[in-house]
Amino acid sequence: MKNVELNIDGMKCEGCVNRVKNILSTIKGVKSFDVSLENKKIYLVIKKDKVIDEVIEKIEKLDFKVSKS
Repeated sequence: MKNVELNIDGMKCEGCVNRVKNILSTIKGVKSFDVSLENKKIYLVIKKDKVIDEVIEKIEKLDFKVSKS
């Protein structure tokens, strides 16, 4: 398992947070996650590094900007 922290831009409310959480819950390889509106970060526990690219791609399809910390 690996801990990953990603920056996310564009979240403005709890509705945005819930959209991100819904997407994260569908990605195999994401063991657990926390989304912080206040810190504009996503904290992940993943099984393999290649999952990070899928996470970024799917969240950016929701019109958020994601970058590695």
